[in-house]
Amino acid sequence: EIGLSVPESGIAHSMAEAREVIAKIGLPAIIRPAYILGGQGTGIASTQAEFETIATEGLAASPITEILIEKSIAGWKEYELEVMRDHADNCVIVCSIENFDPMGVHTGDSITVAPAQTLSDVEYQTMRDAALACIRRVGVETGGSNVQFALNPANGDLVVIEMNPRVSRSSALASKATGFPIAKIAARLAVGYTLDEITNDITKKTPACFEPTIDYVVAKVPRWAFEKFPGTPGVLGTQMQSVGEVMAIGRTFPEAIQKAMRSMEQGRAGLNADEGELIYEDLDDAALLALTDHPTPERIFVVETALRRGLGIEAVHEACKIDPWFLDQLLMISEERAAIEAHGSIASLSTQELRRAKRLGFSDVQLAYLLGSTELEVREARIAQGVVPTFKTVDTCSAEFAAETPYHYSTWADESEVAPSDVPKVIILGSGPNRIGQGIEFDYGCVHASFALRAAGFETVMVNCNPETVSTD
Repeated sequence: EIGLSVPESGIAHSMAEAREVIAKIGLPAIIRPAYILGGQGTGIASTQAEFETIATEGLAASPITEILIEKSIAGWKEYELEVMRDHADNCVIVCSIENFDPMGVHTGDSITVAPAQTLSDVEYQTMRDAALACIRRVGVETGGSNVQFALNPANGDLVVIEMNPRVSRSSALASKATGFPIAKIAARLAVGYTLDEITNDITKKTPACFEPTIDYVVAKVPRWAFEKFPGTPGVLGTQMQSVGEVMAIGRTFPEAIQKAMRSMEQGRAGLNADEGELIYEDLDDAALLALTDHPTPERIFVVETALRRGLGIEAVHEACKIDPWFLDQLLMISEERAAIEAHGSIASLSTQELRRAKRLGFSDVQLAYLLGSTELEVREARIAQGVVPTFKTVDTCSAEFAAETPYHYSTWADESEVAPSDVPKVIILGSGPNRIGQGIEFDYGCVHASFALRAAGFETVMVNCNPETVSTD
């Protein structure tokens, strides 16, 4: 009706109808129950037996006993756009997000990156127009929506795969990634304001109808707790299994992804270059490539190991279908690692070489591991050479306008953007990634600690890596 393509599909309310649909569409196929959250009851069927099982479970999971059966597009690239609209039909794209993992893994279980890294401008504009057409046709009069797309890397075919006419988990990520307060603005739109009437809280000069632009890279990595459920396969698919997620900001993708990996609080210091990598050392090349084809929480570590062994971007891409651009970025980390190891000691690293390593996301722990030193020795040598972190601003406008916000991220640039202050300060450590059993109480405690300290005359610094919290809003 609005000229957009969707995967070939059919709707079924019983197994008899489901068999009729699959006979027309063919296998493999994706089964999606209606009115569910987190991908409950969904699955990819490659055989008739798998289809019978997944379709039966899907019908049971749907509160209206309805499933959508789609032709599988597993292996395509996945993107999503966060859109906002007001009652005057003004629309803005808040953020574009790209999945590191190809189609076949639930977005909530996929590593994602903002802004989208591998789209050409023509592809982005086409996707932008499609997202705006979706929000208008579905009839979202005011507020935010999330539109998800799949792109065939072989020929550029674009299809709409999902549209959530509400704010979602991705909205929280987009809000944290850009500094654009989606929930707050959505509330004002609901009571009649238009986007051009709402002032951007960060710049104090631009209205909310200015689309955010960012000059950094944001990486989101899900956190799983498969160790709490013995016997589970630990394989990722169309049903969401993560219990939380972390978000990291860097000037480059390697910096952001390495920061995210060590923020998971699972004992890793970054993307390998620590003792956790030793479990892959005994695998031969064929076994390593085979592992990259299985979407698991450890896949990115396996991919880096394969690239470090020299198996090549083409071979790894053929095995895992992760976009070659991302593989090239991981290879940069591997190549920098080799350059660091060649020095043999921290004393032989120049200031320029040390700063380059930090800008590619290497932690002091990783450098110590690669150079046979200790974290403290690396830290002391780094500080002695003047290589210290700086703090940049999340300002929604790539520094085009002056920002009045206390929202910053650490990096290794030449100058810091934190405003000087003589007020005594207290650091509040946030919750980090969500865990099983963790609710809103940790966030509540952080927020009220900030209120109490402010009332006592202190300036609080909230440190967190969890995009799902409100304590950093």
